[in-house]
Amino acid sequence: MPLSSHRRLAVSATAIAALAAGVAPATSASAAPLVPARAATTAPAVPAPDMEGVVAALDSAMANGAPGAMARFIGPEGVESRTVGVRDRASGASMDIHARFRIGSVSKTFSTVVLLQLVEEGRLELDAPVNRYLPGLLPDDRITVRHLLTHRSGLADYTDAMFNDTVPGFEAVRNRVFSYQELVDLSLSEPRTTEPGVAYKYSNANFVVVGMLIEKLTGRPVSDAYERRIFKPLKLRGTSYVHPDTRIKGLHVQGYLHPDAAGDPLVDSTEQTVSWAQSAGAVISTPADLNTFTGALMRGRLLSPAMLEAMTTVTPTDTTNTRFYGLGLRRYDLSCGAQVFGHTGTVQGFYTYAFSTRDGRRSLSALANTSNHGAANTALGGTLEAAFCGKKPAVAPSSRAASSPAAGDISSLPAERDLPERH
Repeated sequence: MPLSSHRRLAVSATAIAALAAGVAPATSASAAPLVPARAATTAPAVPAPDMEGVVAALDSAMANGAPGAMARFIGPEGVESRTVGVRDRASGASMDIHARFRIGSVSKTFSTVVLLQLVEEGRLELDAPVNRYLPGLLPDDRITVRHLLTHRSGLADYTDAMFNDTVPGFEAVRNRVFSYQELVDLSLSEPRTTEPGVAYKYSNANFVVVGMLIEKLTGRPVSDAYERRIFKPLKLRGTSYVHPDTRIKGLHVQGYLHPDAAGDPLVDSTEQTVSWAQSAGAVISTPADLNTFTGALMRGRLLSPAMLEAMTTVTPTDTTNTRFYGLGLRRYDLSCGAQVFGHTGTVQGFYTYAFSTRDGRRSLSALANTSNHGAANTALGGTLEAAFCGKKPAVAPSSRAASSPAAGDISSLPAERDLPERH
């Protein structure tokens, strides 16, 4: 399998302070407890990334159905990148660390940053009803802006029905252009999943409404907000939002969708409008740009300290006490005690991880060019442990059989799903 390595010195960026805003999180008796980021009392030793472990995770993603995979890590000592397999099955072209790809739900963090900047500018309030800004859109005035960003609105995820049959569902929407209202209507045609604010329930519908809020408050398409507020300030030259164009321009990775029936051939799902997701998942980027984005976000270049604190204040998403969600942002607590913030992404043919430490000094982005095959997604998540925790101590043969996965070892847990999956 082709394997490439790239290393260069990292360039640190100057933190830019933004205006602080009153963003104290809302609480309720029925809501899960909010968990702020841990404040370190002493500076812990930072382990060197285990790039052999990163490659093992990438190889495992390939063994579980991905034609190729790649990861890029940036830390105080510089950049390390690894690629395995192919980015294009037809041509046999090797995976390329500079290639662009669809980042799926990592787009939600971009959308959240834009919306939180609008909060800082006094154009909306986190704990105000959505219907204050989009009158009559939702059937419940109790649903707030914060509920959207934390997946606690109770709005059903319309993609459950849309992609119940994976390939036929995808082909039905591959070239279709939806309005935001059509997507909201699909969600509202389903029963709500929970009362507002009561429980975490991931739903792409939440971030469709976030896109509507951005466009209503700015009077411009979300693409303009992304470009003006994030892409240009951070010089993310490989990142774009091209909806409803179906192409990924320039050097890019082909995505391959697994059909539901075992043994059926992979479907090249690269070209599509992604109109079924839009502000919930239609951004295209590169490993380097994702490193830059998550690192800059955590260093305070995009939000004020108060707003970033609100964004990184999280609640659990499962019972493992290792995976959490804040405002459009996941937090994973790893086996070595490291906390990493970012998002996972799934769009047909692509799995993505983009995470950074809270100080923004270490960032990892990883991709496997397949989907509807959760074992590949879980394997790709192993890059987080290897990159941020370094080499694990060897386990003696006599104790290996009795040992259990380390607490917080993300690679031992099934990946969190951003879309319905059959495998």
